[in-house]
Amino acid sequence: MSVAILDDYQSVARDLADWSRLPPGSALTVFDQPFADLDSAAAALAPFDVLVIMRERTPFPAALIDRLPALKLLVTTGARNNAIDLNACAARGIPVSGTGMIGTPTAELTWGLILALTKRITVEERALRAGQWQTGLTDGLGGRRLGLVGLGKLGTQVARVGQAFGMEVAAWSPNLTDERAAAAGVARLDKADLFASSDVVSVHLVLSERTQGIVGAADFAAMKPTGLFVNTSRAGLVDEAALMAALREGRIGGAGIDVFPVEPLPADSPWRDLPNTVLTPHLGYVTRQNYAVFYRDALDDILAWQAGAPVRLLSAR
Repeated sequence: MSVAILDDYQSVARDLADWSRLPPGSALTVFDQPFADLDSAAAALAPFDVLVIMRERTPFPAALIDRLPALKLLVTTGARNNAIDLNACAARGIPVSGTGMIGTPTAELTWGLILALTKRITVEERALRAGQWQTGLTDGLGGRRLGLVGLGKLGTQVARVGQAFGMEVAAWSPNLTDERAAAAGVARLDKADLFASSDVVSVHLVLSERTQGIVGAADFAAMKPTGLFVNTSRAGLVDEAALMAALREGRIGGAGIDVFPVEPLPADSPWRDLPNTVLTPHLGYVTRQNYAVFYRDALDDILAWQAGAPVRLLSAR
């Protein structure tokens, strides 16, 4: 059996699972860099029976799956991966297995970005190293409003921390009810009110056809000039051009962004030069603990499939 692990950017996959448990004669290959394009991915991956991919890094459209003649099992970290054409896999008879994951790291990173922005952590850290001291005032969080676009599991975790800081927390999503909001101790607002009244807006929705571009120019126009915007969910939820324009023109106070339309972020991306931003390289789920779950479960998926009883199967919706 030939197995490849993709997108192991930190080169940790070999150490986080006991790959010696693979059947005798198996060969394990690890790719620690992204592929330049679909052609290079197809050429590199064509010989492998099993691929272990990191959720939503290398995309697996039908055009790639159809060029992998040896592929017999696809394993993705996490329980959902919108970058896989599951219908194309089903048409080829290729099972797709997922893994468990720990749900808290993205909420933790959200607060890292909020605190970095409000406390000017990155700005003051760079200034301190350059010989300066206290270059500006920071902001407090108590008594201010945190607006959440989405109040699912992650949004609720973020809400609890905001409440612990003494913030007033409000939320909106297409399906949010008064009852669900009240159960989390959160006020339900309409979308326009949420953006207009919040000091910090953070997005926590699943990307789908329905939510694509759900945050747009009108929402940024409604925000306070001091308002902060944070996205640790998916880049596709946000009109990127509208957000960039709001930042470039100083119409909002700043943004903390962990997700981008093209990842890794290209060297010439305009994001690198935008003012009032804290940028992280899609770190939401990138923790040692999460990776240990990912690779342990990925190995178990391979062994279960090899034994004829695949587990944690993903299916097209």
